[in-house]
Amino acid sequence: MTDPSTTPARCLSATPEAIAEAVAVLRAGGLVAFPTETVYGLGADATNERAVARLYAAKGRPRFNPLIAHVDSAEAAAAQGLLGRRARVLAEAFWPGPLTLVVPASRNCRVCELARAGLTTIGLRVPAHETARDLLTAFGGPVVAPSANRSGHVSPTTADHVIEDLGGAVDLVLDGGSTPLGIESTIVACLGGPVRLLRPGGIPRREIERTLDERVAPPDLRPAEAMDGDGPLAPGQLASHYAPRARLRLLAREVRPGEALLAFGPAEIAGAAGAVARRDLSAAGDPVEAAANLYAHLRELDATGVASIAVAPIPEEGLGEAINDRLRRAAAPR
Repeated sequence: MTDPSTTPARCLSATPEAIAEAVAVLRAGGLVAFPTETVYGLGADATNERAVARLYAAKGRPRFNPLIAHVDSAEAAAAQGLLGRRARVLAEAFWPGPLTLVVPASRNCRVCELARAGLTTIGLRVPAHETARDLLTAFGGPVVAPSANRSGHVSPTTADHVIEDLGGAVDLVLDGGSTPLGIESTIVACLGGPVRLLRPGGIPRREIERTLDERVAPPDLRPAEAMDGDGPLAPGQLASHYAPRARLRLLAREVRPGEALLAFGPAEIAGAAGAVARRDLSAAGDPVEAAANLYAHLRELDATGVASIAVAPIPEEGLGEAINDRLRRAAAPR
């Protein structure tokens, strides 16, 4: 039997005709990879248990790890989840955009239980990317779309990254170029108690706090077995995630023999000239530029075959919190 992961994926430029074809694939229970402003997502009809099961299998994703449902508007989100006052404030401020809200599922929620990992809550997002929004509007229903890569691997920011990871396991890839933000959405839980940050992402925690005029607790970094209940409330909460094959050595002040270097900012790292390979997240120390480059640079350094990548220190301010969150998870024991 042919391994679908080794079969060339069908890839089309994200034209209106290709989007119409992608809608037909989704309606038939197929899988479509498409760009968002964060990373490429692997989409399936959120109401179709068989399609969602196929998505889990294609990614090799644990079924206790819930999926985010993407919709084209706040009104469509409110049909699937109960948006309380603070959730509505955040939705008005940041949708469409890189924010996922975890809220109680509505009584008439159409997102299947498998996609919600059996939880009574649901993660909802309204993406800002034109291709994603056109696809969702034409489809007319919720689409679950985790990152379009093998579970635990480095997230994809180009169509080529999707094809490298998933091959023919995906029915169609919509190529919309490189994703502009390059790091996943911020995930916030609005479940009646204090607002909780479940995953740092494209919207810095301080912006969430300013919008709500209240403190938001930082996320935990825990293995699945240490979590309350049966598993995580949202994607991106597992301690080991976003990982290249090479080991990451964080907060590196020097490059050791045989290592590659992931640099940041103008400060020099001792031994940098001897690095097997080097990529600069941002020579100017700009966290926005660094976030956009993070996954592509990790993939490029990993492709050199080095056993270890030295990662320069990155300040925690702004998007730096999300970048460091991804790096800590990528460096965690597997």
